[in-house]
Amino acid sequence: MSEVLSIRVPRELKRALRELEGVFDWRREVVEFLEERVKYYKRLMLLRELDERLGGHPVLPRGAAVEAIRGDRDGR
Repeated sequence: MSEVLSIRVPRELKRALRELEGVFDWRREVVEFLEERVKYYKRLMLLRELDERLGGHPVLPRGAAVEAIRGDRDGR
């Protein structure tokens, strides 16, 4: 099911779209663009939330993970 989304555009842009009618499907282009932007902003919001959650965790010094793995491997 779909719904109508109405926006105002400059008169010159609307004229240009009319001139290009049949050359490309601008309605499909707009829908695809909006779908991509929604995906982008949802990912951005998720990353910001993760950053906030992880912000309180301590940061390990560089090389700590390598030392821990080597220690496990060598039996230390």
